[in-house]
Amino acid sequence: MTESLRPHDATSHDADPGETSSHDAGPRDPGPRDPGPRGAGLRDRWHDTLVAARAGADGPDPLPYAENLLARWAEPQRRYHTTAHLAAVLDGVDTLAGHADDVHAVRLAAWFHDAVYRPDRTENEERSAALAERALAEAGVPDAVVAEVARLVRLTVTHDPADGDRNGEALCDADLAVLAGGPQEYGAYAARVREEYGFVPDGAFREGRAAVLRQLLDLPRLFRTPHGAAAWEARARHNLATELELLTSSGAG
Repeated sequence: MTESLRPHDATSHDADPGETSSHDAGPRDPGPRDPGPRGAGLRDRWHDTLVAARAGADGPDPLPYAENLLARWAEPQRRYHTTAHLAAVLDGVDTLAGHADDVHAVRLAAWFHDAVYRPDRTENEERSAALAERALAEAGVPDAVVAEVARLVRLTVTHDPADGDRNGEALCDADLAVLAGGPQEYGAYAARVREEYGFVPDGAFREGRAAVLRQLLDLPRLFRTPHGAAAWEARARHNLATELELLTSSGAG
């Protein structure tokens, strides 16, 4: 099925969250996870980012695109990948804005990086990138910026930007900044991830999550920007190691 954000088509979302046909393109009812007051600020941020990315070119009204994206981020299958996560990543990008070569492209990539999300699927990033390519081209964003946004969204599969990829470093660090939260924040994050994978039995989840944590801990660097390395690296590694210890000890019991 084809993802779209066309603002002129208001056909309702079908029964499979994250799936849309080529005719399911307009603003949708956000349902029970309506972004609420947070959504107003996010709409303004989307408007400003899209207008800036157009670099003076004309384009359609940004608001229907924002409504569609916010509806996606509010889908009921989400527990961690919600509008709260979107806002947190955008805040992280703001913190790292001086590091990026094109902060508007990085902000657009943050909006799209989990716009298509099903926890039981493995192609979320690719489908999100394809959505960005179609939507942003229609929204009046220059081709080079569209291509960069799609590249950045695909980069979140690995969170492993090449040396000197300043846009990729900014986006990936902002996306992973949640790992450096305080004990309560990190605990809430881990609990939401477990809820999102509620369909996975406990034993299988512990095994899979432990593998992810080990993979992260084996990386020579979690964060690539100077700010991320200085402010987030040590705390994130402590949090990951603590969660891994808890997972393995609970599994042993």
